[in-house]
Amino acid sequence: MDPVVLSYQDSLLRRSDVSLLEGPHWLNDQVIGFAFEYFAANRFRVLGKSIIFICPQVTQFIKCSSCPDELGLFLEPLDLASRHWVFLAVNDNSSQTSGGSHWSLLVYHHKSNQFAHYDSQCGINSLHARRIASKLQPFLGTNRMALFVEEPCPSQQNGYDCGMYVICIAEALCEKARVEGIPHLPLQMITPAYISEKRAEWSRLIQSLSQSDSCCSLSLP
Repeated sequence: MDPVVLSYQDSLLRRSDVSLLEGPHWLNDQVIGFAFEYFAANRFRVLGKSIIFICPQVTQFIKCSSCPDELGLFLEPLDLASRHWVFLAVNDNSSQTSGGSHWSLLVYHHKSNQFAHYDSQCGINSLHARRIASKLQPFLGTNRMALFVEEPCPSQQNGYDCGMYVICIAEALCEKARVEGIPHLPLQMITPAYISEKRAEWSRLIQSLSQSDSCCSLSLP
């Protein structure tokens, strides 16, 4: 049995998903997707519709799609042209199924018409990120080709923390966008110790939300 621990927005976390945060484990689509949902619905709700977090499953579909019409059915409702920032978690898997071995973060900034790629393993996901950027280009609401930049990024010190780097870098960028209006990455802040602390913090958050969800369910008539 793999019981559901938390149902949050469009995310469903099972015990096996949450256990990945206890480490040393590679994070899956469900955990990163939940973090993005939490950022949008709670942590950075104040940013409203200026920002959008695209879940890992949809990002993988975008990368692997070969049908422009089918891609349009997914992307046109997202209204990317009206967003200031678009956040996507990039996976190195080459098929539309779950899997892969490395995560990185791709961020589109509308004002500068630029894709910024943050990769904790020195840009090894660059080709995957560029493929996603090229698929998004027709939906960005600009006639100019967007720039693609490999941004300075803190380096992971093991083979499993890439997903946590994606979550922590996204959080740091959004916090800067919330406070200063411009997302830039404070490199010195995201250290291996910080990543470990964040694993525990996200685990506690999920436990807290799960308990709150259970209490609400029990109180329903």
